[in-house]
Amino acid sequence: MIYRSKAPLRISFAGGGTDVSPYFEQYGGVVLSATINKYAYATVSERRDSDTSITSLDYGITAKYRSGERLVYNGELDLIKAALKHMRKSRNKTGLDLFLHSDAPPGSGLGSSSTMVVALVGAFRAARNLPLTNYDIAELAYKIERVDLGIKGGMQDQYAATFGGFNLIEFHANSVVVNPLRVALDVLNELEYSLLLCYTGKTRLSANILDRQISSVVEKKTDVMESLHRSKVIAIELKNALLQGRLSDFGALLHDAWLEKKRLDASISSSEIDELYSIARKNGVLGGKILGAGGGGYLLLFCDFRKKHVVSQKLEAAGGQIVPFGFDFQGLQAWEVRARSPRRRG
Repeated sequence: MIYRSKAPLRISFAGGGTDVSPYFEQYGGVVLSATINKYAYATVSERRDSDTSITSLDYGITAKYRSGERLVYNGELDLIKAALKHMRKSRNKTGLDLFLHSDAPPGSGLGSSSTMVVALVGAFRAARNLPLTNYDIAELAYKIERVDLGIKGGMQDQYAATFGGFNLIEFHANSVVVNPLRVALDVLNELEYSLLLCYTGKTRLSANILDRQISSVVEKKTDVMESLHRSKVIAIELKNALLQGRLSDFGALLHDAWLEKKRLDASISSSEIDELYSIARKNGVLGGKILGAGGGGYLLLFCDFRKKHVVSQKLEAAGGQIVPFGFDFQGLQAWEVRARSPRRRG
């Protein structure tokens, strides 16, 4: 049997960083995000033997593990190994072939690594009929990445990818609450039409940025604490503007969110990012921000529709790459691949 899944990548409008421990345990976190039609995919196929084979198209790696072989974390496919350790606890001991790939590279700021774990857990849920709710899947994906492997980061990516759509997500010391937003269709269409996604030309490693942010929270550094507190307020204001159809205010608030985000760490932006953002602002962009922890990846920009084509041309001339996208509202999806009947001859 073959089972396949896909989970959508996300764009975060405001509140990123407030979902990172230890901030949310002490003060509570709030993030406004939406998922887009770029995905992480996982395919799980049963084998005749009890071995496991993993192929990652993104990293260009294929690895095989014998039944009962200890899975060692060595920097190669560690996220997949950690997920496998959890899945090996189920009673089904059938060997597996795993095939994985994503529409965006790790370090893009779209949550691709966390989304891949969500997709893999979703495929396992389908293949082994596991009684996991969406909250269970998101929590398990978080545990695999942040607890088992100790990879620095927040909680928003796992929940956004699992649930899909527009959500205001609240993070508390002992719980997470996903609040789906019922945004009017005409507002969604206009927002999608007004947004630009610009790849800056390089990915980034966010661990150092997050390490410094976490240390700043522990030390209660004034600038960082004020920025995180203000980011939660902006997330609520953005949510209200969106539900009320005040998209010009939404665009302006994105600019405010970017100013607060840059206060978290000097490495969140760069001369290249600042130059692209300056060009965008001079040519009709009301506001925008870098996605993810910062340092590279994608810029999300809200643009006057009459100037959208000019902004696109200017950014690409400066080395950016405009990436078309739309919103996704389905979240994690998994399905069984039906065997194709052989074609009859004659």
